[in-house]
Amino acid sequence: MARRKEAGTLTLGILSAALIAGSALPAHAQDKKLNLSATSTFTTDYVFRGISQTNENPAVQGEFDATYGIFYLGMWGSNIDFGKSLEIDYYGGITPTWKGISFDIGGLEYTYPGATDLDVFELKTGASYKFFDALTFGATNYWGIDGKYDVLEWKGEYDFSQKLFNFFSPSVSGLVGTQWAGSGGTDYTYWNVGLTLGFLDHWSADVRYWDSDLSAAACGGSTANCDGRVVGTVSASF
Repeated sequence: MARRKEAGTLTLGILSAALIAGSALPAHAQDKKLNLSATSTFTTDYVFRGISQTNENPAVQGEFDATYGIFYLGMWGSNIDFGKSLEIDYYGGITPTWKGISFDIGGLEYTYPGATDLDVFELKTGASYKFFDALTFGATNYWGIDGKYDVLEWKGEYDFSQKLFNFFSPSVSGLVGTQWAGSGGTDYTYWNVGLTLGFLDHWSADVRYWDSDLSAAACGGSTANCDGRVVGTVSASF
């Protein structure tokens, strides 16, 4: 249980630091301008924390976001395949910065129309820092209020300054996450690494390898949805 306490401590530490950062922002840094955006995505497999949500089948996803200064709200949806066919998530929060550190404090509600007993709320606290204008490293803690679990993710991303073939803007990124489950749950670790190519200002293509250390017993009797896989994704944002 000591590891779960560490994750909770990180949540409180990031939360306190971000609240201080938000209160310390100068007036001109809080840009009061409403921005709206939308993203459409096609992926060969919707993988969430190392587990396929579509039974290893493709997914079509949509996202709508609104930002106003350091505040943001949004919703995201995808087809799924584990008893229900649709997931719709709602989220909101603040993104203050302080001494080059970018914070993210928010809440996420995962909903599954027609099955309210599956809905889950999480508190999210994160912080990241960019080194050398190219390398970003950060950590995010997801605290499951309803399920009483903790998820801690560490992520790194490197943006290449030179375009590939004078057309693509490449970046490489990776993530390692660990979930400490509540009573009756399973603790496990998952990870991914991949290459993203941005192009035509609003488009991106991503190829990513996912894996986890979940056993067959913890993955519903088979590792089919939890083992290593390569996922391809194409997105357009406007």
